[in-house]
Amino acid sequence: MIGQDAKNVSEEDALDYVAAYTAGNDVSARDWQREAGKAGPVPQWSFSKSFDRYAPLGPCLVARDILGAADSLPLMTLVNGQIRQESNTKDLCFGVRKLVAFCSQGQTLQRGSLIMTGTPGGVGLFMKPPSFLKDGDVVEVDIGGIGRLENIIAFER
Repeated sequence: MIGQDAKNVSEEDALDYVAAYTAGNDVSARDWQREAGKAGPVPQWSFSKSFDRYAPLGPCLVARDILGAADSLPLMTLVNGQIRQESNTKDLCFGVRKLVAFCSQGQTLQRGSLIMTGTPGGVGLFMKPPSFLKDGDVVEVDIGGIGRLENIIAFER
């Protein structure tokens, strides 16, 4: 979570703008991301992650003073008790410093803004065969030093 307004922040200064960390479930509606009839002619990433209730967060906020750059935390995602992802924040494509610097280019990240880092390998789309979340599935995201977020997938009817 961004702790103060941030614009054109350097990587060197980026952590000065981070107030806290939490866990999140970066849910994607793959049909709205990839099917031309829903996504439009060019596959996209933002809209398919922007539906109501698509980014559960928690279980708490942990101050940056405690976790620093949060760049070496174990993380795990389970679906119905089965491990789908097991990695470490050091394995993510971009660290917190780079994300804050990049996202603050030319725009102000307002105090309270959240940046979701993405996820390690193991998403259902790229499993063989693909395995997508179903109504009633229980998803747990566990990040060392932060805790475990649990949510139940509920399709709207």
